[in-house]
Amino acid sequence: MAKAKKQEKNSKPAPGIRFLHALLILVGADIVLLFAPGLGILNSVFFIGDMIAWPALLVGVALLVAGFRGLYRKG
Repeated sequence: MAKAKKQEKNSKPAPGIRFLHALLILVGADIVLLFAPGLGILNSVFFIGDMIAWPALLVGVALLVAGFRGLYRKG
């Protein structure tokens, strides 16, 4: 019988995920889901004016962009 070949080591290390950036993504997604004008969860239960909904939506999108920008670190 032939011997099994030894497994080779991966030459590329697995990318790490930064905890703070993952947290920014989660917070940003929650803000977008809660405050989206006309579609958000809080807008369907309570009346939240456009003066609060649109800036909160923009803050949520900015947090998502900031979180995805530096999510992975090399090695």
